[in-house]
Amino acid sequence: MNVVIIIPVFNEEKYIKDVAKKSLEYGDVIVVDDGSSDKTSENARSLEAKVIVHQSNKGKGAAIKTGIQEALKYSYDTFIFLDGDGQHDPNLIPKFLEKLEIADIVIGSRFLKGELKSMPLQRRLSNQITTKLISFISKYPLTDSQSGFRGVSKKVAENFLNSRYDDYRFESDVLINFSSNQVKLCEVSIPTRYNDEVSHITNTHTIKYILFISKEAVKHIIS
Repeated sequence: MNVVIIIPVFNEEKYIKDVAKKSLEYGDVIVVDDGSSDKTSENARSLEAKVIVHQSNKGKGAAIKTGIQEALKYSYDTFIFLDGDGQHDPNLIPKFLEKLEIADIVIGSRFLKGELKSMPLQRRLSNQITTKLISFISKYPLTDSQSGFRGVSKKVAENFLNSRYDDYRFESDVLINFSSNQVKLCEVSIPTRYNDEVSHITNTHTIKYILFISKEAVKHIIS
């Protein structure tokens, strides 16, 4: 496999260097700084990672698309996506590579072995509600639809660019779209730690996200 690890980041100067350094053990790394105001880019550039900077904050989906567009210029056949805030352990990447030999998309699930008590309650409830709705729409037996730790084939990565969203809806939108294209999906169990950083996910984001998924479910029922 020719592997590239794409890391979308926003104001993660504290963690990005360590995340990128560990990721470089498993492939080339592209860090996409989505308009940070701290030293995120500077810290990432101190390593051998390629760093692309958005001059303004465009959204996580836009950052992932930028990373994919850059990676597609080269001969990568396997794409790994993980967050740059230290929640995801890059040393788990081999688990994703193993599953990608039989699947087109692999999602790192924090719930595959049961409920994650360490996740903030608001996020846990939002995840459970939206995961059930996305599973209903897509027919994928998902346990963690919001995980940002994912591995995909080149074919799937190219299809990510077709999503109409650049914000928090992006990762769910691609799952819904893939279900109608016979894309094989599986999950792997991952642990996740929550640091003392302030979350970029607000109550407003959570409500809007649940409403978005609910509307998609209604559209699915009446179509």
